[in-house]
Amino acid sequence: MKAIVYDKYGPPNVLHLAEIETPIPQDNEALVKVHAAGITLFDCWMRSSTAPPGFGILSRLASGIRKPKQMILGTDFAGEIKAVGKGVTRLKVGDQVYGFSGFALGTHAEYLCLPEEAMTLKPVNGNYEEAAAVVQGGLTALFFLWKANIQPGQQVLIFGASGGVGGYAVQLAKHYFKANVTGVCSGSKTAYVKSLGADQVIDYTQEDFTKNDQVYDVVFDTVGKTSVSRTRKSLRQNGWYLLATFGLPMLVQLLWFSKSSGLNFEFGTLTDVKSDLIILRELLEKRVIKPVIDQCYPLEQATEAHRYIEAGHKMGNVVITM
Repeated sequence: MKAIVYDKYGPPNVLHLAEIETPIPQDNEALVKVHAAGITLFDCWMRSSTAPPGFGILSRLASGIRKPKQMILGTDFAGEIKAVGKGVTRLKVGDQVYGFSGFALGTHAEYLCLPEEAMTLKPVNGNYEEAAAVVQGGLTALFFLWKANIQPGQQVLIFGASGGVGGYAVQLAKHYFKANVTGVCSGSKTAYVKSLGADQVIDYTQEDFTKNDQVYDVVFDTVGKTSVSRTRKSLRQNGWYLLATFGLPMLVQLLWFSKSSGLNFEFGTLTDVKSDLIILRELLEKRVIKPVIDQCYPLEQATEAHRYIEAGHKMGNVVITM
């Protein structure tokens, strides 16, 4: 099978197309013919061995000290079941599925083996590209917004509202949780964020949301670029500060303020992926949320896709097709 691989850390040109053996599913696994896969900033971090401040050593320990342990990147996928292990009971050959491989990676290839818990049937009203586009961003946004127990009418601010996670956070907060949503992004992306359902949009290059005297029930920083000390003053008593991305200095500040001022905060990794994939599928089929694709690239152009993501101009998600 064809796959995009890398055997050393570095810029996008360390990626190259290779022919490797097609995997064979274990008893609890399904073999998926991948039709589309997402490329995210996480893939760029893994490829370049960069990480949020303070986590560089931990990142290398996890991914490989001198070279990558897993040579195929990618966490998001949509495709068709081609074979199943004898322990697989929920899925069958021919099923169209989408899913999340997590730290197992490996989705930037023509075939993929994963446990059936990592995938479920894809939405019936979308193609493979749209299904792959919603996985990482939708799962992350849903995971964090659940934690805040958002009630209808509450004030929710999404920082990084035009990104892969932020775009779904805006849609979910507005259309699923029924909150009043403020999106924060650059000026060129304000119309796009408004189209996703944001009630108000702040251009961070012109205005600092922590200085407008508005208080929020929830602040969700999807890119790890807010100020902890200033943001806590923009939160109501017992409000929630959600962080999809953060560095060690931010974590230390959060721990301090949570003890000294009762600040509620949440960070972590995705759990119970299958259940949330089912919820996202239902929301997509009911058109409560919609997939957001910025660019699609063929597998052979994965290097260009990485360059595009790192340029920082994308709105929504980047997908590669097989």
